[in-house]
Amino acid sequence: MPEPLARQNTTVGRIGQPYVRPEQKQKRSRVMTSLVLVAIIVMGWRWIQSVQDHPAPAREQAPAKSTEIAGLHPIVAEKADELVAQTGKLGIKIMITDDFRSSEEQNALYKKGRSEPGQVVTNVKGGASYHNYGLAVDFALVKPDGDVIWDMEYDGNGNGKSDWMEVVSAAKKLGFAWGGDWTSFKDYPHLQMDFGYSIKDLQNGKRPPATE
Repeated sequence: MPEPLARQNTTVGRIGQPYVRPEQKQKRSRVMTSLVLVAIIVMGWRWIQSVQDHPAPAREQAPAKSTEIAGLHPIVAEKADELVAQTGKLGIKIMITDDFRSSEEQNALYKKGRSEPGQVVTNVKGGASYHNYGLAVDFALVKPDGDVIWDMEYDGNGNGKSDWMEVVSAAKKLGFAWGGDWTSFKDYPHLQMDFGYSIKDLQNGKRPPATE
């Protein structure tokens, strides 16, 4: 005769399933947790090995923005054209004889009157002139016969005033500074717009905006 149900070794919980004691559940849970941790560690180790064997390609760095000057600053160019037009209305014809100048050209100019034959025309080397940053122009007067002159006393329009100084006055109204106002090395044909930037600022890569 079978033992009563309460005395049987295997106790039935849910219908058709053996009853599992709490201590057995805890043991199974610990085993499963250990297996999961081992699997995670193995997968992590394999991933690290894969990264070491196949490193990701280095990300290309974006090229640094160039501060190289290629020509006359657009505002300076516009004002220089206005100067030519305005002085033309006064009966004075001028020519822009120089504008942007590279550092190499500046150094070659600096050698004149020093290590090279000729007269000294500049007191600064490459990188130390506003010409090197497209912020300066030089001008000369043009006579009716086409001769280009640097005569500051010339009165071609016959109004009793120096044509040269009439050009300088018009240039200043347009925002140019005149090299003839310098105290150390006067540069009478020179007109520049520094926009508040010193040569040191420009050497350090600062640049004025392209528009007003």
